[in-house]
Amino acid sequence: RNELAWRELGLHRMEHRVDAVEAGPGGPDELVVRTRVAPAASRLGLFATYRWTAEGDHLRLAVEVTPDGTWSLPLPRLGLRMTGPATLSQLEWFGLGPGEAYRDSRRAVRVGRYRATVDELQTPYVFPQENGNRADVRWAEITDGAGAGLRVTGDPVVDVTVRRWSTEDLDAAHHPNELAPRASVFINIDHAQTGLG
Repeated sequence: RNELAWRELGLHRMEHRVDAVEAGPGGPDELVVRTRVAPAASRLGLFATYRWTAEGDHLRLAVEVTPDGTWSLPLPRLGLRMTGPATLSQLEWFGLGPGEAYRDSRRAVRVGRYRATVDELQTPYVFPQENGNRADVRWAEITDGAGAGLRVTGDPVVDVTVRRWSTEDLDAAHHPNELAPRASVFINIDHAQTGLG
């Protein structure tokens, strides 16, 4: 598996370095953040430019990624991870569902509008592993019990994963009972993933 190869090469933990934060050419409504993302044990890296633009009551993010070095393995995922308050407990989305879907695992899903709690999004595999992704999402709303939260819109689609533990927690766990909910929810919005197999 690619994940094992990444681990053997020491590439499974990526460090982020911010190189610049500056106003964008679009004026005061645009912020540009330039970073380098790389594993500590390698000369390989990724240059990423995040362009945040305020558009009325919306915030638009465009990300440009350029590889640094010659990558011999595919990236497990390419996207953005953020945290939100643990009160964000619902996901409603328009995309593939109702169950999880990945690039190589999507035969039992269809395009539609779905709703689930964050806890219902998880697949309790015997050995904890990547799970809960919703693919080809046109839009998603991650909300609390009162309906307040975050709306994500793909351009045209994104993958969305929302969990009560981090990817690192999932990676370290050997049994499901080792996955303890955190004080935050972890939200992955991905452009692409390699899949499960």
